Amino acid sequence: MREPPSDDLFFAPEDAAAATPQALDASPWKILIVDDDPGVHDVTLFALRDFDYAGRGLKFFHAYSANEAVDYLESHPDIAIALVDVVMEEEQAGLKLVRRIREEMNNSMIRLILRTGQPGQAPERTVIREYDINDYKEKAELSAQKLYSTVLACLRAFRDLTALEGHRAGLLQVIDASAVVFRIQGLRDFIKGVLEQLVALLYLKKDSMIINGDSLAMEHHAGGMTVVAATGRFSPLVDKPLSELPLAVRAVIDEAIRRKASIRKADIFAGYFCPRPGREDVIYLCGYRPLNDDEVRLIELFLHNTAIAYENILLRDDIEGTQRDMIYMLGEAIETRSKETGQHVRRVAEFCRTIALGLGLPEREADILQIAAPLHDLGKIGIPDAILHKPGKLDEPEWRIMRTHAALGAEMLKRSEREILVAASLIAGHHHEKWDGSGYPQGFSGADIHIYGRIAAVADVVDALSSRRTYKEPWPFDAIWDYLRAQSGVHFDPEIVAWVLANVERLEAIRQAFPDEGDPPHHP
Repeated sequence: MREPPSDDLFFAPEDAAAATPQALDASPWKILIVDDDPGVHDVTLFALRDFDYAGRGLKFFHAYSANEAVDYLESHPDIAIALVDVVMEEEQAGLKLVRRIREEMNNSMIRLILRTGQPGQAPERTVIREYDINDYKEKAELSAQKLYSTVLACLRAFRDLTALEGHRAGLLQVIDASAVVFRIQGLRDFIKGVLEQLVALLYLKKDSMIINGDSLAMEHHAGGMTVVAATGRFSPLVDKPLSELPLAVRAVIDEAIRRKASIRKADIFAGYFCPRPGREDVIYLCGYRPLNDDEVRLIELFLHNTAIAYENILLRDDIEGTQRDMIYMLGEAIETRSKETGQHVRRVAEFCRTIALGLGLPEREADILQIAAPLHDLGKIGIPDAILHKPGKLDEPEWRIMRTHAALGAEMLKRSEREILVAASLIAGHHHEKWDGSGYPQGFSGADIHIYGRIAAVADVVDALSSRRTYKEPWPFDAIWDYLRAQSGVHFDPEIVAWVLANVERLEAIRQAFPDEGDPPHHP
């Protein structure tokens, strides 16, 4: 099937810009002469020897049979016009060729001019009505001037059709690329996806080589501009500030920010978009062939579409950030009521995310676990103060009451269908279960305990043991790791314990990054 010639418009090679009023292509128009009489080929060449349209001459291909013509059309799908003899190796060879071009090869772009020296064999009215051709001429009447006019009219039509098809293909590419990035949820991943799709748009034409193509995406916020995604020689600069970029690159990006518009210079393109006030982003591409006006408009349309999606992601992040802060504050309020003040809920959340990623859980699940973990002891709001604040050991009746907090928290949270609160319900209800089945409230064991609960159980105990409480002093880390080792397969999931023991420095770093008031600079 013939590949549509849309790419000829959208991303033409450097030496052949799109055939539009904005950017004229210097390569010649391709003309196929299909006739079994060599003399007709010679006369045609002579009649069109000085032909020029839109700054482009003609390049001729010579076929002496229908089969030869098909070979040329398959190897040169961008042939603009075919001058076809009706009668060649058989009486209707030219008519059969026309039908094959239109119906079998699906080539609707090429302009077809039928020529015949035997008009009685194929009456003009019948041929024009039944075959998808663009003109029908008798050889005897086709003077050099008429041939010139016919070819010129057909080239004009081919140019316009190619331009329309190019715009259509370009818009489809923008729609497809936009659809890809719209499905991306994370902000950094989104920006990276925009960069990848924009670079992909430059590969539309098969023979458009990208030489030393490099690209990067900059994010401008209150703290200054930072590289958030990059390819080629810019790859090592991810997360680096604008100041570390080459001076020439910085100048173009600064100009785009200052003008609040995209910049195009030779083989450089800096796409500017502003998803919201106070936040500006620049996509920088270099090492590519120059872009024409139509290509730039399509890229800017793509950036406009992605800016809308970008704003939606920022709004979602704002909402999730607000939810996260509210959950932290609620978790801290619970801990304050139980006299366990400090950074407990934040550390448990960080522990949970770190362990989850270490175990291979998807980043999205690790993020949900991190947000939901601060609510692991929500049920404590239903426990009497006398029990929560008792400085000594609880007696058996008090302990039975204390243990109800897991079920109470799970019950309160399960009323919501929100993803984070569903996760929080699982954590609240499962984080006091034990691997050997001796925990509470359900007595679950092994893999029946949800992975969120198994992770939170380790995180909660590690932080509790390493923190000062009304009834105890903090344990040294070595003692905590010994305790985990002893409780592997009893209290805790052995796989989780094994990962923690192999990565103790990561948990120790979190404990030191979020110290309680009064903690020494380096925790024991």
